Amino acid sequence: MKPVLFTGSAVALITPMHQDGSIHFSALKSLLERQITQETDAIVVCGTTGEASTLTVREHLKVIQTAVDIVSGRVPVLAGTGSNDTSHAIEMSKRAAALGADGLLLVTPYYNKTNAAGLERHFFAIADAAQIPCIVYNVPSRTGMSIHPGTYAKLAQHPYIVGAKEASGNFSDIAHTAYLCGDSFTLYCGNDEQILPMMSLGAKGVISVLANIVPRQVHRLCRAFFDGNLTLSRQLQLKYLPLIQALFCDVSPMPVKAALNMMHLSAGPCRLPLGGISDKEKQRVAQALNNLSLLSA
Repeated sequence: MKPVLFTGSAVALITPMHQDGSIHFSALKSLLERQITQETDAIVVCGTTGEASTLTVREHLKVIQTAVDIVSGRVPVLAGTGSNDTSHAIEMSKRAAALGADGLLLVTPYYNKTNAAGLERHFFAIADAAQIPCIVYNVPSRTGMSIHPGTYAKLAQHPYIVGAKEASGNFSDIAHTAYLCGDSFTLYCGNDEQILPMMSLGAKGVISVLANIVPRQVHRLCRAFFDGNLTLSRQLQLKYLPLIQALFCDVSPMPVKAALNMMHLSAGPCRLPLGGISDKEKQRVAQALNNLSLLSA
């Protein structure tokens, strides 16, 4: 059986910025410590929520190094190193492994996309080169392509491809994947509103945007499920549903950064082409936070 990188809640961490668009590394360190103290089970940096697509190579690697150094082995650190250019993904993955990342998050190729055979070769080549645990990331709303259960079954045969972040929302395919792959492959939820349903199909937790805001509560939601307290897990899933919906009222991570700024957690702006949310959407985010007593007076 392959190792399970983490069980529970991994935060898909934002990358905080100064107003001029440069990375706010002191704020990043504070956010990392906040996650640890509030019981996050793993840290994911340089994913979609971390605006990896607009980070330079140097910035990308410095964010990974900062996370590895600050976390210092207290929880696993996963680095987003996926690309639609296989050679670039290989280079970034090797460098993330050398920096001490515990695992990689590899999004499917976007724009140029590929077929199933190309997808298998793409992920196999990255995993062969990096030789650390890899979680593939299926998010068709972002990439325009999806990983199908039969492809997952083939990917699961690779010793370093250990699981998937599933954000397709296709529960029929997710169930089929769980059936085909069994214990050789770990599924993680990629949509915060579906954490409990996915765990009921065998997922080991979530890679979460919501955990930027309430890390301890997302950890508790998962922990309650694994402890057999389905009532509490369900209550937490539903309690935070309005906030989850507010955090996705526009393109992520714009709303979650707005929420963190409202909480005085120095997220800063997003980089273009993400231009920020409207005043109406800010009001919606603020109301969701206020309803949960997450805004200071």
